[in-house]
Amino acid sequence: MPPTLRLYEDVLSSDAAAVNLPALPRMIFVAHGAIAAAERTLHDGEAFGSEDALKLKAGGEGTTLWRWEFASGNAGAGALSGPGVSSREKLTVGLDTLPQGQLLLRGDSVAFPAGGCAYLHRHQGPGIRCLLEGGIRIDAHGRSTSYGPGGAWYESGPDPVFAQAADRPTRFIRTMILPASYLGKSSAEYLREEDKAKPKVQQYKIFVDMALSVIPAER
Repeated sequence: MPPTLRLYEDVLSSDAAAVNLPALPRMIFVAHGAIAAAERTLHDGEAFGSEDALKLKAGGEGTTLWRWEFASGNAGAGALSGPGVSSREKLTVGLDTLPQGQLLLRGDSVAFPAGGCAYLHRHQGPGIRCLLEGGIRIDAHGRSTSYGPGGAWYESGPDPVFAQAADRPTRFIRTMILPASYLGKSSAEYLREEDKAKPKVQQYKIFVDMALSVIPAER
């Protein structure tokens, strides 16, 4: 079984007990509210990455988190449970296209203006995206799929993808597993010569670019 990338949505009320997560490569994005973790407090739209065991405690208004984990088999925290805690798996994918060699975990956001698009392209490694706002159509494998806020999808990396944003500002959050040589570099490769010189309207914000010391087994 190949390593997996998993995305969970965790909702913690203000009076929920602290939640303990085992050591795993992961990114946590605060979709709403605030969370105390790793001796810091994060608020709406902030994120961090870690390979360490973590203790999470919701802020005074509670919080909703998107949690990506890179793991082998069934290792990891999985869905969380407890009083004041609601947790669900949004998407889990076996990473058959995982790059060889040293890896990095990148977590970022990609924002489009109304009607913007990402020309036919591919990436250097697999990842899971989750739409934060707006709407987006993803064309891949000969079919089109549209997503609204909270919708999650997987891109393998090598397979060509075209993305078309809706007629309103659109942004998604993603976590990808890339070759370590792409630290600080774009992973996108445009596939049509006529598109390479065109202006690119999407805007990126990198939250996490973390070379991994822990690599899941069974690669």
